[in-house]
Amino acid sequence: MEMMMKGKVALVTGAGRGVGKGVALELARAGAAVVVNDLGVSLEGDGEDKSPAQEVVDEIKAAGGEAVANTDSVADWDGAHAMVQAALDSFGRIDAVVNNAGNLRDVLFHKMSEEEFDAVIAVHLKGTFNVSRAAAPHLKEQASGAYIHMTSTSGLIGNFGQANYAAAKLGIAGLSKSIALDMQRFHVRSNAVAPFAWTRMVSSIPANTPEQQKRVEGLKKLIPEKIAPFVVALASDAGASVTGQLFGVRNNEIYLFSQPRPIRTAHTADGWTPEAIAERVFPQFENDFYPLHRSGDVFTWDPV
Repeated sequence: MEMMMKGKVALVTGAGRGVGKGVALELARAGAAVVVNDLGVSLEGDGEDKSPAQEVVDEIKAAGGEAVANTDSVADWDGAHAMVQAALDSFGRIDAVVNNAGNLRDVLFHKMSEEEFDAVIAVHLKGTFNVSRAAAPHLKEQASGAYIHMTSTSGLIGNFGQANYAAAKLGIAGLSKSIALDMQRFHVRSNAVAPFAWTRMVSSIPANTPEQQKRVEGLKKLIPEKIAPFVVALASDAGASVTGQLFGVRNNEIYLFSQPRPIRTAHTADGWTPEAIAERVFPQFENDFYPLHRSGDVFTWDPV
């Protein structure tokens, strides 16, 4: 494998298992020194196990790479700074941040508690902000670097029972674009990737109905390690011109997602009244309204 990340240092959150583990290992194979962050808790946030991060570090070192483990929480401001500091203390710099850590509290919106909403926002959206912000001064100073944030089609398109997760993941897409705009002058780039993968987190999706069971069987075909090569390419100097974009990776398929732009317009010289809007605007726009699609309604074919 070409050493596309030789001499660079990457921080990967939630890297003890699944997509994050695959990314950490691939970055190491590409020559990067890796800070492997994983809190080591259940999907519900219970317990704490330091072994997942350390196991990945041991695997990287056994293959001749460099890595250190970190078990801080991305949801904690000081913890986020500590994991960035771990990169500086261990390897002297930081070049790439992969915001992958996540959790789930799937429940229908009208039954969702405040705690279930806050817990997911804290890890996904606030955690992405915390870690990105902690690394920003260092990337700015060296005038280079890459952020890769994990978004989801649950936010970009939609899914049942994931209002908290969808809100966080669509928020990450907006955060990534803002980071790209603000950091462009410092030659720091930011992109978001929607990974399709069967992981421990995805395996918690209910399979109580025939429809749910069909969805889960399809998800089991998605290999988490397939996400990693694209992340490495984005993090490397070969991705230096790529920023502010939304991507998806599903096994051997790579997608570039559209971003919201106006598709229809209505105007009047006299100003609008509610009655005129109801009479003219809604019917005019109706053919272009988006249906209530879920991710599975859009990605209807088997993964390649």
